[in-house]
Amino acid sequence: MPELPEVEVTRRGFADRIAGARIDAVRIGKPLRWALMVLPEALVGRKVLQVRRRGKYLLIDLDQGILLLHLGMSGSLRFDMTLPPPGVHDHFDLVTDRGTLRLNDPRRFGAVVYVEHEDAPWAIKLLGGLGMEPLGDAFDLDAFHAGLKKRKSAVKQVLLAGDVVVGVGNIYASEALFQAGIRPTLSAARISRPRAAKLHAAVREILARAVEKGGSTLRDFSGVDGKNGYFQLEATVYGRAGEPCRVCATPIRLLRQGQRSTYYCPNCQK
Repeated sequence: MPELPEVEVTRRGFADRIAGARIDAVRIGKPLRWALMVLPEALVGRKVLQVRRRGKYLLIDLDQGILLLHLGMSGSLRFDMTLPPPGVHDHFDLVTDRGTLRLNDPRRFGAVVYVEHEDAPWAIKLLGGLGMEPLGDAFDLDAFHAGLKKRKSAVKQVLLAGDVVVGVGNIYASEALFQAGIRPTLSAARISRPRAAKLHAAVREILARAVEKGGSTLRDFSGVDGKNGYFQLEATVYGRAGEPCRVCATPIRLLRQGQRSTYYCPNCQK
């Protein structure tokens, strides 16, 4: 599933190029997770102002309204002046005078939803429960620690939930917890402020590094230019079960949490 770094890499790949574009046509293929919520022809003639990100959602601001776009489990975007005819898994084309933005999604868990503004019911439904953004100034340490203290669940599960901090997907949660020296099964409520500070810094550093590396390509993610991400190649624990820890040489262990794979070092993470 594309996580925050992959979505941010995607945004950066086309945001500057599509800003200021006029929408000339909208094509919808097979139904996605949610309906567009507006007639496609109603978007023709509108202008793209900017592309933002909130968690794993892309927000395409128009001169009238906003398109909320989610990549789902397997979605990816392409943006170019010339694209081939839509294929069987191409479910949304936003045709502009600066190029076509195309959503490809084999599993169709992605979505493009139109809302009039961020206070609209659908916008609140999709964005209202999201936690702090980890890459900006809004990622406050005190608020992060307070959020952890309220949760008795395992800290990795709390990171994945997205209501304390958004976008820390499975691979990045494992990596951040290793860097902070925290066992993934530890109750979030038991994490002291000093250890929360280490985790706070690790989350920021790991996600920023992932964006720099173009995200992670574990199955089918690629950026708008078709290039794969490379963060997974330098992972310290993720995907390395049985291999020696890069710090202490203890074999990396694998366990299942919430039906997700968790990798950790039993010696480095307490």
